[in-house]
Amino acid sequence: MKQFTARACSVVGLAAMAVLAVRGQIVSTTAPNRPAIARTEAVTFLFPEQVRIPAGKPDQVALHFRVGQGLHINSHTPSETYLIATDFSIPDCAGVRLAGLDYPPGIMISLPSDPTGRQSVYTGEFIIQARIVAMPGNHLVKARLHYQACDQNQCLPPKTLDVPIDVIGK
Repeated sequence: MKQFTARACSVVGLAAMAVLAVRGQIVSTTAPNRPAIARTEAVTFLFPEQVRIPAGKPDQVALHFRVGQGLHINSHTPSETYLIATDFSIPDCAGVRLAGLDYPPGIMISLPSDPTGRQSVYTGEFIIQARIVAMPGNHLVKARLHYQACDQNQCLPPKTLDVPIDVIGK
């Protein structure tokens, strides 16, 4: 009977862990000292997923992004030359090219590590206005946003976010 009870408890315990894992309530203990900012995607591309523009003519496309809560990324024009600037790009062979970009102005913040310094950053949602030119047809573009995310105390390594956009040149 003891063996049956132990086995039943083991099965019930495994089932409970499976339910909690599915619900996202089990926290991994494999890396307890891992920084909190590494647990979430720092920047998310929101929209548009598809755009229709006149073929061969520059057209304005508003690209919407969101920086994770409690994080910031350097603006396109950071305050110091050693800081990684946010940069949007489209590969040359995409059937689409950039005719120009307008980045939003950064918000000036001070960090606890340097209370007298000011950094130009993006937080929350921001929009990059891209002027693009497309060849006729449908182009699945794998654009990129290069950035470096930080919180109030530390920065992650620079990262490049894939920005998939279906561009239809008509």
